[in-house]
Amino acid sequence: MHDNIWEWVEDDWHDDYEGAPTDGRAWIDEPRAARVVRGCSWNDFAQFCRSAYRSNDTPDGRYDDVGFRLARSVALGP
Repeated sequence: MHDNIWEWVEDDWHDDYEGAPTDGRAWIDEPRAARVVRGCSWNDFAQFCRSAYRSNDTPDGRYDDVGFRLARSVALGP
């Protein structure tokens, strides 16, 4: 989560964690409005560069310091 860009996550924005899922699922409401971005970017102060730091933006926002990380599960076996 520490990189050169803010990273989009699947969760919708909430002011606090009251009522958040406790099983690792994304916290999604309908209709969807602001979304969570985490971390920091090349354009921020060092104290923001931690995965617990979060902010929000609308999905149609376009900036040169916001992106996403691709993840893929790989099956282990013989």
